[in-house]
Amino acid sequence: MRNQHIQDAIAQGAVPEAIAELQEFIALRPEAREVRKALAVKLVYQGYLYEEIKTILDVSLGSITGWKQDYEQLGIDGLRLNHKGRNSYLSDEQREEVLSWLQTKDTWELGELEYKLAFEYDVTYESKRSYYDLFDAAGISWKKSTKLNPKADSEAVAIKKNRLKHCWQADDRK
Repeated sequence: MRNQHIQDAIAQGAVPEAIAELQEFIALRPEAREVRKALAVKLVYQGYLYEEIKTILDVSLGSITGWKQDYEQLGIDGLRLNHKGRNSYLSDEQREEVLSWLQTKDTWELGELEYKLAFEYDVTYESKRSYYDLFDAAGISWKKSTKLNPKADSEAVAIKKNRLKHCWQADDRK
């Protein structure tokens, strides 16, 4: 059994194998929280004091102890995150409907999407990021969601264009 194998190896002084296994895990994990767990355990096996590890990684002594115990009992699986995330506010079918709807126009305003989700699906996200993610999934850049700047002053733009035109003409005469 794998877990017993790890406990036996550690008990028999097979620390180098544990360190190598932890190093490989660290090298292959993009998730920083998993890397920190593995690094803490690796430092324990390398002889660092818990207080030193606490300072280096800015974690609690209890976390270090727990991570080491998890590794010794469950192996590498003990260092993986168990969090599965929150269920989506929209069902898969609803999400597909929204994405299809978003793809019907070239430009969008965030308010239109917020309104549709609130009144048709009774969904209101706490973070704007969730709305932007829907735009992204639909292949729409929310940064370019409108063609016109709503704060633009057409008279000021015309005056500036006219000034620039005169500057260019003056440069051409030189």
